[in-house]
Amino acid sequence: MIKRIVIVWLVILMAASPLLAQYSGENDIISIQKTPDVIKALRGMNLDILFEKKDEIYIVAGIRDLIKLEKAGIAYSLETYRFAAQAAQSPAAQGGINGDYHSYLELEQDLFLLESSFPELAKVETIGTSHEQRRLYALKISDHVHQEENEAKVILLGCHHAREWISVEVPYLVGKHLLENYASDSEIRSLVNQSEVWIIPLVNPDGLVYSIYYYRYWRKNRRNNGDGTYGVDPNRNYGYKWGCDDIGSSPDSYSSVYRGPAPFSEPETQAVRDFISGKNFQALITYHNYSQVILYPWGYTEDPSPLDELMHDMAEHMAAKMEEVNGTAYEFGRAGDSFYLTNGDTTDWMFGVFGVPSFTIELPPVDIFTGGFYNSEEDIMPIFQENLPAVLYLIDWAIEQHSLTAPSPPHVKPEPLRNIIRGRPIRYHPIESCLCTRLTARIRSSLVLPHWNPLI
Repeated sequence: MIKRIVIVWLVILMAASPLLAQYSGENDIISIQKTPDVIKALRGMNLDILFEKKDEIYIVAGIRDLIKLEKAGIAYSLETYRFAAQAAQSPAAQGGINGDYHSYLELEQDLFLLESSFPELAKVETIGTSHEQRRLYALKISDHVHQEENEAKVILLGCHHAREWISVEVPYLVGKHLLENYASDSEIRSLVNQSEVWIIPLVNPDGLVYSIYYYRYWRKNRRNNGDGTYGVDPNRNYGYKWGCDDIGSSPDSYSSVYRGPAPFSEPETQAVRDFISGKNFQALITYHNYSQVILYPWGYTEDPSPLDELMHDMAEHMAAKMEEVNGTAYEFGRAGDSFYLTNGDTTDWMFGVFGVPSFTIELPPVDIFTGGFYNSEEDIMPIFQENLPAVLYLIDWAIEQHSLTAPSPPHVKPEPLRNIIRGRPIRYHPIESCLCTRLTARIRSSLVLPHWNPLI
């Protein structure tokens, strides 16, 4: 009886609204005219926002989202038909249903191939399992890979969101490049010899499988929520400021930004949390797409973090290095200054708990009109190549940061702080130092961080 009433009510609502009557039964892409009033209204709706273009906001919306918009009196246009041809044609499936993009099994195979091909430099660890019992893998790269050394540590994460296939490829290719060029490239060798680079290219394996074989726009993991809905957004499930409001994440299980029933409720985010907590990382990058932007904390608020100026300068430096490769311009800025706030995300947790610079890199393209989630296979290598200098810069930065905080060997005289402040640059291996003097001075002044209050 209740089901019949709901169906009748939806039919009436659809009849009253020609736009809602166009709803296809799957999530659709809609556009909304961007005005100050609309932006204010949308902030509390927890919608799956794709991007902004000029005066329009593009959203992936389900039936409940459309009903929300109807109730709020917000007009929208159905745009799905504009991208149907693009979805059917991309990627060009040269290597199978997912083309040259990795499936879960292909990535598993290639990670272990790297380990067997470079046994002295690469090691694969299982850090946890997903809801559907797929393994989460971490690739370690270092010159003494089977030893625990007191070295700088950097971590790269990929594919929190299932539909963002390119976010698997970039961290994987970074690892492959470091290993394949270690013997021939003295700069790569110097970085690897002084650091540990950890790569978790696929945080959400269940979601990726579902995106490949069932629904390309799937975003979340595959948790059975017990109410007819599936999935938690892994990038709203981390413990710092989790659920601090219903603007930066949603308490509703049907939402694309559903934060889950509790912080770290998901085995995937638990695995990342436990792994990171057991190391002493100096920096983090988590890859997403799309938007072509570098973001840093905070995401849960528009207020700046204690290291806002430092992370701004680092993001600016990374963006400049990236643009030098292919001319691709990445915007950069504080995540909370973007169109929407986020809470319970990776970078806020990493910075809020451990106090280290953390960056979200939203990979190309800029918007759905130039590819969106459907990057062509030909784009994989150029996107990796332009992101590589940013990673090398961050590893270099982490080595310098580690040298400032690690105990000095007895025969090494520590650099006097006054010399740094007077402007003498530090150079410590063949790569040009990634730090300008003002950054180094700021890092030294920031070593004693305020007390963090992790909500985990």
